Amino acid sequence: MMENTLASANKSTEKPTILVVDDTPENLLLISDLLRKLYKVKVVNNGPRALSIAQADPQPDLILLDIMMPGMDGYEACQQLKSNPATQNIPVVFLTARTEEDEKGLELGAVGYLTKPVKSALLMEVLKTHLAPH
Repeated sequence: MMENTLASANKSTEKPTILVVDDTPENLLLISDLLRKLYKVKVVNNGPRALSIAQADPQPDLILLDIMMPGMDGYEACQQLKSNPATQNIPVVFLTARTEEDEKGLELGAVGYLTKPVKSALLMEVLKTHLAPH
């Protein structure tokens, strides 16, 4: 009886999974170090790999997606995520080195964006907001 209670308690306290997509190894390391105490973190360095991870079970609870990457950029990756019924409900937050507002990303379905270098307190607030149960 005690084991069943423990098993269900562990299931409800499981850490949310964040998929971090960036072609710069330093950014992946920095963000995963920042997040790994509170979240399960998966990191990939390109858009096509991000799409396959997003479709795999268990799916990430949120995707942090770099915009400027070689090959498939973040915009194209987001567009594909949002056009696929299997992944369209995963919140996407863009990571960008640009300082101007990123309206294109929002139009594609992203829930927000953060400028690099990412401020840790702001990142944590954005994650808390978009991972809250609705």
